Amino acid sequence: MTMATYRQILALLCLALALVSQSLRADSVEQINSGSSTALDALQSHVEGTDKLINTAAGVLVFPDIVKLGFGVGGEYGEGVLLVDDEPQSYYATSGASFGLQLGAQIKSKVIVFRTDEALAAFRKNRGWEVGVDTSVALFNAGGGATFSTREFDKPVVAFIFSNEGLMANLTLEGSKITRLAR
Repeated sequence: MTMATYRQILALLCLALALVSQSLRADSVEQINSGSSTALDALQSHVEGTDKLINTAAGVLVFPDIVKLGFGVGGEYGEGVLLVDDEPQSYYATSGASFGLQLGAQIKSKVIVFRTDEALAAFRKNRGWEVGVDTSVALFNAGGGATFSTREFDKPVVAFIFSNEGLMANLTLEGSKITRLAR
């Protein structure tokens, strides 16, 4: 690559960061709580049966707005809340990086359901919980109008990734790191 190409790439990255910098600022507790409620409502409208799963869960970790950017190298970041018995307990950040052919930006939501007290306790004891390293997670990938059945997923942790259009297919949680925020 020539020096001019590197400058163009750098300029595009700066432009992309400037455009989404508003989305990347730290959210207030009120924004996270409100966004999480909206995200749970959206999930329950996209996937029948998730209301029962959420109501019987030991804990539910909700990231309402995860911003993902990619320009050859990609990254994502979002903040969320851990709900136990529908009450906010603590706040977390999720982040990840990816490499390969990618270009663009995306906003998505992620809901991680801890079905057992043991799974929730294991999550809470780690300072930095990494999906695929610290635990195995069943990722529910299906189109709109799907029905969730607990018979299909025997893992103690189940995750959903979705946008305003519905559940997102062909996504992974591998490499996502979740850390507790001091709030």
